[in-house]
Amino acid sequence: MPSARSRPAVHRGESDDSEGILRRQSLRESAARTYARSLPVVPVRARGMTIEGADGGRYLDCLSGAGTLALGHNHPVVLEAIRAVLDSGAPLHVLDLATPVKDAFTTALFETLPRQLAEHGRIQFCGPAGTDAVEAALKLVRTATGRRGLLAFSGGYHGMTAGALAATGDTAVRGAAGAADAHITRLPYPYDYRCPFGVGGEYGAELSARLTESLLDDPKGGIQPPAGMLVEAVQGEGGVIPAPDPWMRRMRDLTAARGIPLIADEVQTGVGRTGAFWAVEHSGVVPDVMVLSKAIGGSLPLAVVVYREELDAWQPGAHAGTFRGNQLAMAAGTATLAYVRRNGLAEHAALLGARMLTRLRALAAEHPCVGDVRGRGLMLGVELVDPEAAPGLGGVPPTAPRLAAAVRRAALDRGLIVELGGRDSSVIRLLPPLTITEEQSEAVLERLADALAAAVAIRA
Repeated sequence: MPSARSRPAVHRGESDDSEGILRRQSLRESAARTYARSLPVVPVRARGMTIEGADGGRYLDCLSGAGTLALGHNHPVVLEAIRAVLDSGAPLHVLDLATPVKDAFTTALFETLPRQLAEHGRIQFCGPAGTDAVEAALKLVRTATGRRGLLAFSGGYHGMTAGALAATGDTAVRGAAGAADAHITRLPYPYDYRCPFGVGGEYGAELSARLTESLLDDPKGGIQPPAGMLVEAVQGEGGVIPAPDPWMRRMRDLTAARGIPLIADEVQTGVGRTGAFWAVEHSGVVPDVMVLSKAIGGSLPLAVVVYREELDAWQPGAHAGTFRGNQLAMAAGTATLAYVRRNGLAEHAALLGARMLTRLRALAAEHPCVGDVRGRGLMLGVELVDPEAAPGLGGVPPTAPRLAAAVRRAALDRGLIVELGGRDSSVIRLLPPLTITEEQSEAVLERLADALAAAVAIRA
């Protein structure tokens, strides 16, 4: 395998002062920065899933902008779409005015949606981040139902603005921000490996569904009829935890029977990431509301909410955002949606992801510290544990966050960018672009296996 840190020629005028840039960043930027702390790379060029740093290092990118880069970095169809808008003289900022670029994007997006939603749906363009779309979705269902409460799940992640953060399951970040839990009812998500009921499997998921039904129907359960249920079909930041398809269908049945809008957060799972164009398609569920961002903008900021027309109770200006008319992002998004469909990238993600999952599970046989390997499509997670510590609920060993951080560092040294998630940041997450080749996937797996072995050896 070629050296992960081979040094290419530095282009004229390009700064190779990566250490100086990183030092100045640490002095000038907020203490809230995250990726820059764990991934001390100064990208200067990128193509596909390869990033080139100012120091000459080359890296395979399995972070992909936290799932934003469905086609990887600087894909030709995306660049062509952006250039076409720039060369046309079209306005770049239009608020929520109608334009040919927006019309093309909306048409392309609706062609990908579950049929029942596409035929009877409305779209709300929000501020450019996924958290803005979550806020809009929460406001929408509260306006439409006249209720305040929200059902959300343990392990969920929905963003960093007030309403989205209140629905997020991470107690540390919510506590630091002073986010109130008012009107939020937290329900157990079916987490097979660390089942909240200590049983796992189908029975664990069934208990989660039974508890949800009991709380909703118990006249002394303390829950007012909620405005909606917010759920991820695969929890990403929560540790790459796929919801069982029967459980998703159960949530759909429970909410539909009680007149509770079901909101699917597809910010990270959408546009082919999980092996279907939208993650809800695995279970056949058609939600009342879908929250979309990240990959729909083709690498540029864009977020929307799509919902059943019966919920369209907005008054003009009830929800707005200065940058909801991002023409470049809409053009890039249209090109991305079309390319993913035309080239069967969701199917490619399903096939290649399954192969990678099988290879990753082989690591568990070699390393007792690999507690669980899971995922769907090209959304994969490896949970690291301390096998020598006393097990907890369900006989599962505790998390190993230090080991996970060491693996991430060792992977970077080998030219592989991965991130962490899950409880105590102990899950190594892989989010490669959907364009990843078999050869690239082999390189990713080899580098990760080598990094894990190195981190385990140091720990020993």
